[in-house]
Amino acid sequence: MNKLSGNFIARARTDEADRLVEAQEPLASLQQNCGGEIPGDLAIPELRELVLKVRQSNLKLARSISAFDGEDVVTAWVEVTPARKDGDGCYIGVANWQTSPVPEQSEAASAARRQAVDESVAELNARLDSKQNILTVESEARDLADLTARMRHSRGTPWTDFVEFPSNTHEQPMHWRLLDGAQCTVEGSDRIWTASLVPLGRPEPGSSGFDLYLVADRPLVDRRKPLAEPKPDTMHSIGRDLSPVLRQPIARIIANAETIRSKMAGPLSEEYSGYAADIATAGQHLMSLIEDLADLEVVESEDFTTAPDQIDLADVARRAAGILGVRAKERSISLKAPGPEISVPATAEFRRALQILLNLVGNAIRYAPEGSEVEISARLTKFGAQASVSDEGKGLSEEQQAVVFKKFERLGRSGDGGSGLGLYISRKIARAMGGDLTVKSAPDKGARFILDVPPAEAG
Repeated sequence: MNKLSGNFIARARTDEADRLVEAQEPLASLQQNCGGEIPGDLAIPELRELVLKVRQSNLKLARSISAFDGEDVVTAWVEVTPARKDGDGCYIGVANWQTSPVPEQSEAASAARRQAVDESVAELNARLDSKQNILTVESEARDLADLTARMRHSRGTPWTDFVEFPSNTHEQPMHWRLLDGAQCTVEGSDRIWTASLVPLGRPEPGSSGFDLYLVADRPLVDRRKPLAEPKPDTMHSIGRDLSPVLRQPIARIIANAETIRSKMAGPLSEEYSGYAADIATAGQHLMSLIEDLADLEVVESEDFTTAPDQIDLADVARRAAGILGVRAKERSISLKAPGPEISVPATAEFRRALQILLNLVGNAIRYAPEGSEVEISARLTKFGAQASVSDEGKGLSEEQQAVVFKKFERLGRSGDGGSGLGLYISRKIARAMGGDLTVKSAPDKGARFILDVPPAEAG
């Protein structure tokens, strides 16, 4: 540790793996107080970052760092030089070592810090309106796939309808301050979730809605048997980058429009209340289009792949029917799903299979005559597993069947809020899972959309 020139109170050395192999006091004690060992991985975050930059650039760098030793805040001037020998690690020199008490945080600063932590570790985030009704929801957690789908298809419904509060018997939705920090459970997940609600708007917190974060009590352990090695996602598309940026302001517009429509902001004539309702509806349509465009860029990427798993396709069909049951009831449409005794083992990604069936059932409800029946079935065939959605609508001609899966194809329908992308995206996903999506129909005889996926693995 004598290859540094200068007046240093402590010297240290790392190896080629950025492990601290030698260190003098007080740096040695700071390493241990931060949870590290000697020799061992560098446990001082800012010093570890600096050492990594030096080793990658092969340049001498110096700067001030700070760390928390368990009691005080430590600041020091650190100089790091690439070794170029002795295993290609780095030499570290420390000067101007100072300690100071941890400053007391204001209530606002503590709240902001907690919000930042919750936002970074949350596995579900949603935007709510001023009544805690769902506007948008995002989650990639496997055990929240069902919850996410149900919430997305139930916009305008209180988020508390979709979770359980075991220790809370109060009528929902409660005041947001009582729900902030409350623990809840989610059907289909064996983890315990903590809700974090961030109020938006002034002077009355929550007047412009809320940001909702669900934080799990532990990471999800994936016990699935890997069936394929997924390709790394190297796509950096403009649409995927813009999509989350656009969702936030649009959600804010929807929330404000709903606040005006419901007259929570004060008395308002029915004419202007109707304008606000139109704005909220248009915002919801725009949000759906953004979600479709984001999915479109994903499925059209050369790197697009799915995560195959062993699933029950009949169970997925039952879940799709349950999620869209309220929408079907609004149009007096009867949904017929596979019975609980039916099981159809398959190899597919649960979240993607559910996405496809939700699209098929949603289309059937939208275009089938009021008072008719939509049947969702699932069965095993000699080629694999199959789920189908049949309606009693007008049906499709041969010409329409030839183009129904094309991008932006809406078969002449307008004003229904659809993007013409759902079936195109669904077929792309089905084929990525090793299956297919087809249609059988005839004019005035309804339509039957068929999803085929590979069978479950033997044994």
